[in-house]
Amino acid sequence: MSDAVGPGDLVLCVNAAPNHATGWPTPLRAGETYRVIGIMDFACPCGRSDALLDVGVDFAWCQTRFRLLPKPKAQARTRRVSAPRETQTVR
Repeated sequence: MSDAVGPGDLVLCVNAAPNHATGWPTPLRAGETYRVIGIMDFACPCGRSDALLDVGVDFAWCQTRFRLLPKPKAQARTRRVSAPRETQTVR
C-alpha cells in the first residue's frame, strides 16, 4: 500500500489494536478517517508492512491499520443565479 498512499491522502483506521512494538494502547479510533502527513519507508516491527504512516497522532503507525479511501471525484455543476427582475410602472 505504501506506493499507493501519498501525503494528503485520506485513510480509514480499521485496526485500533495496541501498538505493535510497545503494547501500549493507541489513541487511534477504528472507523475514523485520518489525513496522511508523511510516509516512512521502514519495515514495521510486526513484519506485515514495509512502511509506517504519519497521520499526526502520536508517532508513526503500521500501514496495515489503515485502508486507503478513494479520492473524491470533482464534478462541475452549473448553478442558476437568481437576478432581481426589473419592473416597469405602467400609467
